[in-house]
Amino acid sequence: MNETTIGSIKTITFRGVNCYLIKTNEDYILVDSGYSNQRINIENALESADVQLGNLKLILLTHGDFDHSGNCAYLREKYQSKIAMNKDDLGMVEQGDLFYSRESRNIIIRALVKIMLPLLRMSLKKNDRFTPDIYLEEGDDLSEYGFNAKVVHLPGHSKGSIGFHTAEGNLFIGDILENNEKQGPARGSLIDNSVDFDASIAKLRTISLKIVYPGHGNPFPMENYLKNY
Repeated sequence: MNETTIGSIKTITFRGVNCYLIKTNEDYILVDSGYSNQRINIENALESADVQLGNLKLILLTHGDFDHSGNCAYLREKYQSKIAMNKDDLGMVEQGDLFYSRESRNIIIRALVKIMLPLLRMSLKKNDRFTPDIYLEEGDDLSEYGFNAKVVHLPGHSKGSIGFHTAEGNLFIGDILENNEKQGPARGSLIDNSVDFDASIAKLRTISLKIVYPGHGNPFPMENYLKNY
């Protein structure tokens, strides 16, 4: 597990998946929760940041995949938090169905699932499934939770993929963009619906962005992506 802190944002990375712990006055918000079989790591990271019962106000999900949602139910119960996500990925977290609302013809994702089936079985246990407390849509304002950010709907990786765009120009983006060590900032490697995905990339070009916080790889300046694509 790796941890880095810049300003009010702590990046927690384990098994290649990023979770972001954001300090908001006296409270915290967590963006994505990681694999359930890495639970001890996320717990230790939260405790070292002084997250306690009642001060983790919100768990924000960029999308419903198990590597991002695996600890949501557990952390909600432990810290009495609320979970917020887009309703289009609901079946992923309620039923453990990775293909809920995804295109059945996507050969790449289905092949990946077959390879990772043992991990999937471990990560989608019934007691890790949940119904979110809040459904987020395009333009929703999160300032009532102490987080000065708005929701941006970015389908393509999954139908319910969303990002969180802060007033400072930062974007927590999930798997729409990634930062591979060899390739650098690039489009996400798993595209479910190419039409939706291209539209989401086009939308990013209309938003004032500084730093992108991806689900995989280090945060990067948006200009580093734009100059290559």
